[in-house]
Amino acid sequence: MLDGSERRKADHPVDELFLDRWSPRALSGEPVSEEDLLTLFEAARWAPSSYNNQPWRILYARRDTEHWPTFFGLLVEGNQAWAADAAALLVFVSKETFDFNGKPYPTHSFDTGAAWENLALQATLKGLVTHGMQGFDYERARAELRIPDGFRVEAMAAVGHPGDPARLPERLRAREVPSDRKPLSETICEGPFSF
Repeated sequence: MLDGSERRKADHPVDELFLDRWSPRALSGEPVSEEDLLTLFEAARWAPSSYNNQPWRILYARRDTEHWPTFFGLLVEGNQAWAADAAALLVFVSKETFDFNGKPYPTHSFDTGAAWENLALQATLKGLVTHGMQGFDYERARAELRIPDGFRVEAMAAVGHPGDPARLPERLRAREVPSDRKPLSETICEGPFSF
């Protein structure tokens, strides 16, 4: 697998880990050990959250288990074309209220995103692939995974070992490179919104 830092260049000094993390689709199909999955989940566990509420919940299915067909069936056809070689599929869910007082938790999605990023960075450190997805059926996920009211379905992710890009559908092979990012001038401003 290509390290992102081989193609990406930061405008300001950052650790190469941030450049190396990207979202390949080429997966080998080989399993990821339970120990390695738990390491990824442990990294997510240590993400920051408002009032230390930790609103994220991660549902997962390993390939070749009874849960895999349900998780895999949630994906749109375009994601099924490559995610069939994932070792695990994850669904990120966030609790919309605080545990300590039951009131609305305005940053539940933000905090759950932090957990996803911790997981993705840990995967990069372990040489694993993670690819986040919004291309799935959110309502079916809620129903089929029995996600209760008060929780928001956020995203899915595929996890696995790097694979050969030649195994991808032809339309995806050219996209199998680390993407660049917008310049900071397009995403930050000091003071009021001025984009």
